[in-house]
Parts: sequence; C-alpha cells; structure tokens
Amino acid sequence: MVGKRHPSGEDEIVLERPAWVPNAVFYEVFVDRFANGDHRNDPPGTVPWGSPPTREDFQGGDLQGILDHLSYLEDRGVTALYLTPIFRSGTNHRYDTFDYLTVDPSVGDLSLLRRLVQKAHRRGIRVILDGVFNHCGDGHRAFEDLRRRGPASAYKDWFLVKSFPIEREPTSYQTCGGAAYLPKLNIGNPEVRKHLLDVATYWIDETDIDGWRLDVSWKVPLDFWEEFRQVVKRHKPDAYLVGENWRDGEPWLEVFDGIMNYRLRSAILDFCVWDRMDAEDFRVEVDYLMHRHGEASGWMLNLVGSHDTARLLTLANGDRRRAILAFAALFTLPGAPMVYYGDEIGLEGGDDPDCRKAMQWDTREWASDIALTFQQLADLRKAHPALQRGTWEPALEFNGVFAYRRRQGRDDVMVVLNPREAQKNLAVPLPGSSSAVWTDLLGGSKAANSEGFLRVPTVEGTSAMILVPDPGDSHA
Repeated sequence: MVGKRHPSGEDEIVLERPAWVPNAVFYEVFVDRFANGDHRNDPPGTVPWGSPPTREDFQGGDLQGILDHLSYLEDRGVTALYLTPIFRSGTNHRYDTFDYLTVDPSVGDLSLLRRLVQKAHRRGIRVILDGVFNHCGDGHRAFEDLRRRGPASAYKDWFLVKSFPIEREPTSYQTCGGAAYLPKLNIGNPEVRKHLLDVATYWIDETDIDGWRLDVSWKVPLDFWEEFRQVVKRHKPDAYLVGENWRDGEPWLEVFDGIMNYRLRSAILDFCVWDRMDAEDFRVEVDYLMHRHGEASGWMLNLVGSHDTARLLTLANGDRRRAILAFAALFTLPGAPMVYYGDEIGLEGGDDPDCRKAMQWDTREWASDIALTFQQLADLRKAHPALQRGTWEPALEFNGVFAYRRRQGRDDVMVVLNPREAQKNLAVPLPGSSSAVWTDLLGGSKAANSEGFLRVPTVEGTSAMILVPDPGDSHA
C-alpha cells in the first residue's frame, strides 16, 4: 500500500505501509511490570513483585526479563512487541523522558536492547518503541537548565513559557495534561525538531528497532509528523509508525501507517462485553471505521486494553465468556490485534494504576479458558490469510447475532459473534461457496451449506464461532 509521496532532491520516494503489519499479532509490555530479569538494576526502594501497584512504586521489570520470556511470547503467536518507554526518566511509566538517547539504567543499557531486538528478530518478533515527543520530563537537561538560568538559558525557546521564573504551582509553562512534571516541548523550534528527529533515527540505526508508537500524537503539529515520517522511512522503509489517537483517524493516517484503534475498542466493548449495541449498531460502526480508514484499515493497531485502560476481564465483571468474545472480535476484524500483557491469562485490574499490576507467572493462577482461546485465536490468525488481509463482508445481523466473512484468495472464513442468548437454526447467507460442510474451529461443531445459506444448528449464548470449509469438501 502506498502512502504519501515526498520529494528528495530530484527523486521521489514512495512511502509504503510496511507489509508485515497486517500479518502481525502485537503484544504491549509495560516494562516495569512484565518480568524482573536482573535484580542488580532494581531502582532504590523496589517493592516485591506482585505488590499492589501504585503510581510511584517500582517492581523491577526490565529488558532482561523480556529477553528471558521471548519463548513465552513466540509460543503464543506474538510476532511484534510494543514496549512502553525505556529511556532515562523519573517514573515507573517513563513517559517523563530525561534523556532520549540513554536506556534507563533500571531496565538495562544499549547493548542489552540490541541483544533483545536481535534475539526477537531471530524468533520472528518485531520490536517497536514508545516515542514521547510532545513533552519530556522535568529532569531533562534542557528544562533543568531553563529552570536554573531562566531567560538566559540556551534552551529558553525549547519550551512554551508564560513567565519567569519557572514555577510549578501554578505552572508558568505549558504542560501535557496539566502535569507539572511533563513540560511540553516547543516543536516549532528547529533545534527541538532536529533533536527529536535525530532520536528517532538513532535508535533505528543503533538497535534495528522496527518502528515507533507515538504518544499523544494529536497534540503535535501535523507538519512535524510529515517530516518525522520522511526521515524514519529513509532509514528503515518498513518501519511501522503508529499514533496514539483516541478519536478519528484523519488526518493522522496521512502521516502514520496506522493509529491505535480506540474507537473500534469502544465498539467491541459495547457489543461483546456490555450489550450496549445490537448487531446492527456494531456493523454500522465497523462499516464507518472501515470507510474512514480506507486503505489503512489493515494497518490499524486494534486493541481491547492498554496501560491507559481498565483490564478486559475487569470490564467484563469477571465474565470470562465476555472476555473471550471480545478477543474473538479483536483477532478476526481487519487490522493488527494488540494484546496488553496479562490480558491473555485473565489478569484483572481497574483504571491506572491498578491496570499496571505485575505479570502473573504462576500458571495455576491463570484463567485457563482465556489462555487457551487466546492461543487458538493467534494460531488461527497465523494459519488463515483471510484473517490477516482478507475482505470484510457483513453477512448477517439478527438482533444480538452478527456474522461476517473474511476472504483472501481461496481462504474463506465466517465469523459469528453472539453476546446474547443462544440461537437455533441460524441461516447465514453464503453466496459463492461450493463447500458443503463447514467446521467451527473454536468449538468443533458443524454447519451445512444449503441453498446458498450456511445453516448453523446452534449458536451458543455469549459465544463466538469461526467457521471454515472442511478441506476437500464441496458440492458434487
């Protein structure tokens, strides 16, 4: 897929969306809470693993912990890692960058990051980093110099200052979201731009990362992202650029390959988890998003949870069937699914900081049915090109039941989502298929193709079916 064209001297560079993304299964790691692989770099005051999370505590998660669990991720079908910020900072979430060119010592160092990316690549796993370029932390050298020297600072124009001296309360400078420890960078300053663009390419050149997730991207001028895209794609043409955007995708999809699809998340939760939508409502919303995202639909980063939201199973009030149904939608709709660490085993938690609990590595504590279905869904997505790049064709809306078809070449998949009561004798229109018998790959039940309809004897309540033609079976 071709993105925008940008001139480069006498030549014209065609910026393509990276081919690997629609096939990927992403996994978000909140670095401090995934795994502690090296206790020697624990920050002072690190609390025991699994302690109730707070906004201030550290639990010691690091890059070595991720490296130690690459086999876990590979075994579960993960093919791309999104790591929350890893650069030197002052908090457990590290969205307050002190130094964009240094790995925070509490998570590792440059050589360890290189090793993690190399070993992930050997397992077929890509790695993207979190770029926080709208703001930095108040421990950044430029802001510290500004605070100390005031108008005489060489960094006076790096920030948006209302008045001197620099004051935290009330703040005399622009912040991100009113947080005094997050001074907003002046992206209009050419020096700031150059610094951030150098950062973006430095990590690609030094560690071979596969792209950037771009924090609060809507707060940054669009022309900066246009330049950012040009620079990054020249260094690595198949790098994935995905913006954090909670609302509409336009005009951001002119400069990013995709955005975090929070609007689709809302629709999935409303339909699959909370029963706030019927099938018709859900189809209309997905149709709308497909139309708005256009050619970028397959490059959207779809999700049902992240470090900024309550956990899926908690939102489902502990109903595992609802969580599984939401995962089924996530893995079968167009776009690349992203799973927040721990959701695949039924980890629970409310809003921040409770959604940032330490990963549970005791398998006896896992929700085994969620873990099993997650594994099935990841395997099915890998095995079926239709679920990666196929067309999306609504097939049936009947009150709470929604069926849609994905097709790619000879691969044909019918998905049935039912968040409500059981349905008997469902007839799903099935034009163009010669296969007489279809099998539900989640439950094993059969459905017959008769007179242009896929006739499903029973669709259980609060369930999903993923039906495919039986191999070699067709009408005579």
